[in-house]
Amino acid sequence: MTAIQVRGLRKSYHDVPAVDGVDLDIRAGEVFALLGPNGAGKTTTVEILEGHRSRDAGDVSVLGSDPGTANRAWRGRIGIVLQTANDAAELTVRESVRHYAGYYADPAPVDDVIEQVGLTAKAGARVKSLSGGQRRRLDVALGIIGRPELVFLDEPTTGFDPEARRQFWELIRNLARTGTTILLTTHYLDEAEALANRVAVIAGGRIVAEGTPATLGGRSTAKATVSWMTADGPRSTLTDTPTALIAELSRDGELAELTVTRPSLEDAYLELIGEPA
Repeated sequence: MTAIQVRGLRKSYHDVPAVDGVDLDIRAGEVFALLGPNGAGKTTTVEILEGHRSRDAGDVSVLGSDPGTANRAWRGRIGIVLQTANDAAELTVRESVRHYAGYYADPAPVDDVIEQVGLTAKAGARVKSLSGGQRRRLDVALGIIGRPELVFLDEPTTGFDPEARRQFWELIRNLARTGTTILLTTHYLDEAEALANRVAVIAGGRIVAEGTPATLGGRSTAKATVSWMTADGPRSTLTDTPTALIAELSRDGELAELTVTRPSLEDAYLELIGEPA
């Protein structure tokens, strides 16, 4: 089943194209990451999918409806976690989640959602007392209280320290395990590689590549760099057959400091958007 289908999406601002013919298919239940530099059309595309921005042309279906004309029942089927959110600092965590629950016809139990995002110990704490990571967990709680089938996550871990990011990743993995479709936008390539089933790169308003993190931009078939240390210093070479090369080199004995590497997701991404690695 397809959760999101986009064909020929276009949007311009003052005759300058921001989205210039985007096609997308996102399957139900998958985590899909949309990557791209600032100004590439990423935010405009997502806002159109959320029903927050009109489009100039193209066909868009999100959960079987056109987000530009969808009704309130459709909005109850999606959850949105913005990069920045204005919260009621004086309310407690439980009060905030309960307040948002009132917007939905069939919300999940408040305390169950608080537990799901790992804030049970903070349920009675005022929002203003939460750490940055805890506030993002609250943002997710507010985004999923309506039992959404599809969740939009916009730069969810911006500003997090490494430990907080990995804790948040586990929260997203747990959400994905329930079968929720997740559309993630992020500037962190390791985040996309850790969480996404598939990724797409948008640049200049167009999708320039799409695939799994392991295959994006031809990573899986790119030449490997074999490096090793010799008596004369370090050596390295590019090859399509690293196993055969290592076997040949090993005939003269053990290879010191041997490594085999292929292009990283970051390498592939930078090449796709036209930036030097």
